Amino acid sequence: MLLKGFEIEMYTGTASGEIVGLSDKITASLDGYVREPDSRNVEYITAPNHNYDQLLCAILRPRLRLREYLQELGNYTLIPGSTLSLGSSDRFFRSDPTNPYHTFIEQTYGTKVVTASVHINIGINDPELLMRACRLIRLEAPLFLALSASSPFLDSKATNYHSTRWGVFPQTPAHVPLFSSHNDHIRWVEQQLAAGTMQNVRHLWVSVRPNGDRRPYDLNRLELRICDLVTDPISLLAITALLEARLLQLIDNPHLDPLTQSTFSPEELISLTATNEIAAATSSLDAQLLHWQDGRTITARNWIAELYQQVWPVAKQNGFSCFLSPLQKILREGNEAQQWLQLHAVGFSAKTTIIQAIRATQEREAELEDKLCVSSMA
Repeated sequence: MLLKGFEIEMYTGTASGEIVGLSDKITASLDGYVREPDSRNVEYITAPNHNYDQLLCAILRPRLRLREYLQELGNYTLIPGSTLSLGSSDRFFRSDPTNPYHTFIEQTYGTKVVTASVHINIGINDPELLMRACRLIRLEAPLFLALSASSPFLDSKATNYHSTRWGVFPQTPAHVPLFSSHNDHIRWVEQQLAAGTMQNVRHLWVSVRPNGDRRPYDLNRLELRICDLVTDPISLLAITALLEARLLQLIDNPHLDPLTQSTFSPEELISLTATNEIAAATSSLDAQLLHWQDGRTITARNWIAELYQQVWPVAKQNGFSCFLSPLQKILREGNEAQQWLQLHAVGFSAKTTIIQAIRATQEREAELEDKLCVSSMA
């Protein structure tokens, strides 16, 4: 099994769904939380771990600790979703007015970047294997967006996206190739930094990227960045299990590479994937996608179901199939965005829907903590 970890961004605010910037107070008072350029969301990072049981608690415990601190500040809580669902998208609330990189982000992108998400990191030390993994997962990243979509609202209105976050997020630089090798990646990053299309090595905002302690030279993990915030830890681990099983499949099969297993050229694959990302951001599991191998049209739901059947034996052999199986519930009942839009369709306002989601998320976390994390400490 591979090492896994998460970077989880969440909004803070009131129980009525108003998002309030508190990250300066949180990061000053609690260890383990990181400021984003806008003060309305805060990030925590889990330590790398092979074990899914331990990862579950690593996701939950910082969140429960943060909830307790928010209650000390006032009637504040954590708010689900990946966009400013109920308003104030017209204004940027700087968390660090003296940070020049934050100044650049605000002036260049505005509140399009004031989103919440989860980045899934999977450890791969071999740089050439990592590049092949990034090629494959970049072409299948729309499937992970389809599973995780949770941002159908912006400023109290339905936007016609299931993932408004990915629909408006400024992917940067505008054109990112499928890197044929580690050296190809190094050369390209150096060129972007010299040209100013990237402000620094972190300024590579694409669905999946190689990451490490000294980018682009020392790399040790794949970072999947496309997912909206998944509030249910069990669902997040199921999505992660699909990703890990697919990567284990790739490690065992050197021929599983879009550069050799597709009828399309690399440039055509980039264009196809961009089209798929827009479709997944718009319709998530119901999106009509083009398969990277042969261009056939397939719904995201059916493509995921096909992958599930392929990787189930891999997950079972490696002892984590029980964490993969909840994926079937997402395929059956829909992701968070689809569930919210079902309520919206029968007359629930965006505000009522978000308030209900706030309560449900808190109750779910408490239930999981009582059932799983307490017993795992015994």
